[in-house]
Amino acid sequence: MVKVLSRGGQDLKAVRRHLDYLRDRKEGELALETDDGDRLTGPGVAKSLTEDWNLDLQEHRARSDLDGRGRHSTKLVHKLMFSMPPGTPPQKVLEAVKNFAREEFALKHRYAMVLHTDEPHPHVHMVVKAVSEQGERLHIRKATLRGWRQEFARHLRELGVPANATERAVRGENRSQKLDGIYRAERRGESWRVQARAESVGGELLRGRFRVEPGKETLVQTRKEVARGWREVSETLAAQGQNGLAAEVMRFVERMPPLKTDREMIAEELRKHQRNARTREGPMR
Repeated sequence: MVKVLSRGGQDLKAVRRHLDYLRDRKEGELALETDDGDRLTGPGVAKSLTEDWNLDLQEHRARSDLDGRGRHSTKLVHKLMFSMPPGTPPQKVLEAVKNFAREEFALKHRYAMVLHTDEPHPHVHMVVKAVSEQGERLHIRKATLRGWRQEFARHLRELGVPANATERAVRGENRSQKLDGIYRAERRGESWRVQARAESVGGELLRGRFRVEPGKETLVQTRKEVARGWREVSETLAAQGQNGLAAEVMRFVERMPPLKTDREMIAEELRKHQRNARTREGPMR
């Protein structure tokens, strides 16, 4: 998995706090590994690194609106996370990220990274300077992220780690669920977005006029195409005499979860919380 963490990249103080957070762990201080091959430790690392990257100048330009966009729309850095399932050798994950970064960002965008192993799945956090040494701004789009996942998987395979950048739809999964975030949004700093959506859905449920996003039709059509593709794979395997694999593919298709849009998942969670609240209150006396 390659994920972009959206918040905290526009403000210099927030960037430094994030760098300190990445280094200061319960198991002790970790070293920040930079694009120059340095391993930075000790007090003042975050301040020293951001000064070396001239982020103070970038922030000043944004505040002065010299680039015409304003400070709130201009990122100083992009925060990335590269993650693999439990059991993956952590050092190979780190090595794959290093190889990826050298190919993708070397001599262009400054970057620093750190490996975390405090959770079952090893993951590497990377901070990338948004403006390159040539003055070009890095824009991360869906296609960019898709390409990065494919390249990360390739580097893992070259190190002997089985990895594939499979699209979520092909795996039969819905879009990432944020349901618990409705009730813990403040902790994640996303209250303004998640709560607004939850309030909108909740209001429609109260009025009995809940509406599903227009994109549901696209999801349904994509699922049909994916299921048809897997059935063709099953038929091919059966024709080759691999009946066990063919049956396993069909079981996978049958176990695909029901399709739900973000709004449908939020509505389902709101209804569940309402039922739980009624159960806790007990029967009216």
